[in-house]
Amino acid sequence: MMTLALTRELIARASVTPDDAGCQQLLGERLRKTGFNVTHLPCADVSNLWATHGRGAPVFTFLGHTDVVPPGAQADWASPPFAAEERDGYLYGRGAADMKGSVAAMVVALERFVANHPQHHGTVSLLLTSDEEGLAVNGTKKVVEYLARNDIGIDWCLVGEPCSDTVLGDVIKNGRRGSLSGVLTVTGIQGHTAYPARARNPVHLLSPALLELTQKVWDEGNDHYPPSSFQVSNIRAGTGAENVIPGTAEVSFNLRFSTQWTEASLKAAITMLLERHKLNYDLLWRPCSQPFLTQSGPLLDAARDAITEICGITPQLSTAGGTSDGRFIAPTGAEVAELGPVNATIHKVNECVRRADLEKLPHLYENILSRLMAGA
Repeated sequence: MMTLALTRELIARASVTPDDAGCQQLLGERLRKTGFNVTHLPCADVSNLWATHGRGAPVFTFLGHTDVVPPGAQADWASPPFAAEERDGYLYGRGAADMKGSVAAMVVALERFVANHPQHHGTVSLLLTSDEEGLAVNGTKKVVEYLARNDIGIDWCLVGEPCSDTVLGDVIKNGRRGSLSGVLTVTGIQGHTAYPARARNPVHLLSPALLELTQKVWDEGNDHYPPSSFQVSNIRAGTGAENVIPGTAEVSFNLRFSTQWTEASLKAAITMLLERHKLNYDLLWRPCSQPFLTQSGPLLDAARDAITEICGITPQLSTAGGTSDGRFIAPTGAEVAELGPVNATIHKVNECVRRADLEKLPHLYENILSRLMAGA
């Protein structure tokens, strides 16, 4: 089976972010044989690929990534993480579900589609990066800038993220929450724990503000998003000695937020709270990912109808979970949806994908393409 074979080939390449390990070269050469124009757009240590067939509008884009997260200790795996071993109806390996299976299915779907519809409407395309699991600075974001410079606008973008819950196609992601991270450093006065009056403990000073931040109801959510959430990811303080009051305390945090907030309004709310607690602090903000939402449109309609036809189920729309590179495409005005394998094992030891899903996924992608781009 073509998709299974290609997925195995991709898994065998240990493309731990941001290393592409030759995946995009392999896929680019394969698409060229089908008549695609392939442009490699490397940036720093990141590999990016933009492949197109046809011309003009509308532009349909498959979006994916060839990088994977580190596999961890290989001894914890039942088979080597880059061996692509089949067992009991599953294909195992790092990236099997996230997202080399989807990438392989996209390529196979594009090959089949252009073979069946050589005179299709507009442009069908594939955008790949090796920077999705990493900093996401030199990947899809840079390709979007390249497209803007060349007056190329994407109308429909289907992201191959593994967003299915229990069975293939039961969930379509039609948006994602925003993500805002920061590092808060509160300064006190270092001293001996036996003489607290001569010191100012920054952990004690910070605690009331941190409690308020973690217990604050940021919003109640809405029809499309769950409630926004503030989470502490790390706390650091102390010199290593039990009898020393630290001079500083540092907290790393992350907010996942809906379209009810903006980056500016969140920053203002947090700053106001900290000022009210009269802390001596520094706050370093990390780059923010904006929330995005596709409420309706031809892409969602095509995806729903294709899932009903191919999988025999009615999908649910969801914006839950982390973020994806769709956040770079949505602000251009494109409709964005995510559809891929079951995500139960992503980023875990013994990551796997159902072989049956690898057989079905390219038919699903091709069906969506045909509904939007086939023409008369």
